[in-house]
Amino acid sequence: MKERAVVTGAAGFIGSHLCERLLDDGFEVLGVDAFTDYYSPERKRGHLASCAGRPGFTLAEENLATCDVARLIDGAGCVFHLAAQAGVRKSWGREFSSYIESNVLATQRLLEALKERPSVRLVHSSSSSVYGETRALPMREDHPTVPLSPYGATKLSGEHLCELYRLNYGITYRALRYFTVYGPRQRPDMAFSRFINASFAGRPIEVYGDGRQTRDFTYVADAVEANIRALRYDGPLTVFNIGGGSRAALLDVLEILGRELGGPLAIRFVDRAKGDVTDTWADTARARDALGFAPRVSLEEGIRNEVAWYRDYVRSVEGRGLTP
Repeated sequence: MKERAVVTGAAGFIGSHLCERLLDDGFEVLGVDAFTDYYSPERKRGHLASCAGRPGFTLAEENLATCDVARLIDGAGCVFHLAAQAGVRKSWGREFSSYIESNVLATQRLLEALKERPSVRLVHSSSSSVYGETRALPMREDHPTVPLSPYGATKLSGEHLCELYRLNYGITYRALRYFTVYGPRQRPDMAFSRFINASFAGRPIEVYGDGRQTRDFTYVADAVEANIRALRYDGPLTVFNIGGGSRAALLDVLEILGRELGGPLAIRFVDRAKGDVTDTWADTARARDALGFAPRVSLEEGIRNEVAWYRDYVRSVEGRGLTP
């Protein structure tokens, strides 16, 4: 009998890739997504096109902050919790309430349902944003967590909630701190996606800050592999850095993009955004030793794949008379 996996945020960037991988691995998959309007719900539905007709896949359009979560996870052997309100820059001001609802309340309601089902394993998606600004690189899991943005604060709250429910109710969880995931289906507000979109549209590429800030870029297939390995892990550790081993400055990324897009890019530098840290770099020794995790996709190959996907996406959208 197939194991039933629940994937929250199933229509999102990482979630849709994870659903495909789980189906390939023989799981029965229930994808849960609220299809919020943070970006185009139609675009997100397209992410699941390859899953929709496959045996063993079911989609539930539900909001974890309001729905009957216990009903959704009934009969599941594992839950991958990727549903969240993403984005550092939009987490300030009036938008913050949606971050509380999606990243804190929804996680707490999921954990309340899981406490009655302690045999269900949880893989919780967190973020390198929990670390905040630091010069102590690379970042280890025991590094101080001092988020620099409201988004980072809500992701850290999600981790704290998982630990509280582990200590008090015995749930089993693994929290994965992703470092700048990129690749096909990347959210339109993320840097690579914005850069590629601007280039295709003939607009200057906006870079926040001077472009010398660095990130540890992680290809989406490597992030998915980390989820699978975290599910299989049976040890005592709960928190893991997931980085791609491709630390680079944004200026280096733009050079690679220029080669893939066929020429020099028009770049406009704007003020650095509040909440953006200067550098990230994951120490992934724990994930390597405990999970057997090792990123496989180089930055050059990953960017090539993302550009190719975006070309196909633009053709598909424009073929329907829509704007990418």
